[in-house]
Amino acid sequence: MKTVGSYEAKTHLPRLLDEVAAGETIVITKHGHPVALLSPANPHKGQDVTVVINQLRILRQEIQLNGLSLQEMIDEGRRF
Repeated sequence: MKTVGSYEAKTHLPRLLDEVAAGETIVITKHGHPVALLSPANPHKGQDVTVVINQLRILRQEIQLNGLSLQEMIDEGRRF
């Protein structure tokens, strides 16, 4: 992760934006202290939908309800 001072960020903003568009994340500092994070607006853009669906299916298999049904869990929450 790249770090730049606020003056450099102001002076070289177009170049920094090009770097961010290419996937770089940049920390902007003021007097040596981090004050802002310049990062891509949508880092997950372009992710394959089938990959995401498969990841959700795998996650679903890993979740254990310990014998409870979803309806029982909902009913349990409504009692409180």
